[in-house]
Amino acid sequence: MFVFWFLLIALVVVVTAVTLAVIGGGTEAVLPEAEPELVADGLPENRAVVRADVDALRLPVALRGYRMAEVDEALGRLGEELAARDARIAELEAGRTPAAGPAPAAGPAPADLVKEDR
Repeated sequence: MFVFWFLLIALVVVVTAVTLAVIGGGTEAVLPEAEPELVADGLPENRAVVRADVDALRLPVALRGYRMAEVDEALGRLGEELAARDARIAELEAGRTPAAGPAPAAGPAPADLVKEDR
């Protein structure tokens, strides 16, 4: 019975000592502040993102990781859409219009929409 109480008191003392060491006392922090886990993604900050930037982008794998195939597919689609957007913007800035497609179907004339009851 004496051994039980001795171990219990020793356990309480150890837990208290560890807690005080972690929490710390006074004005000094015992544990340093954790640095934020920010990743430098490599995307330009001073200009618009272009397809080449997306193609070159490689995201780091964390402890839990990510599904690389899904992220690569999403980045591929994003790159394609950026390339299409940039081509359209360049076309519009050059004053050209895209090749005319089929003419839109003409709707009914306004007079055709109104039927008189006689």
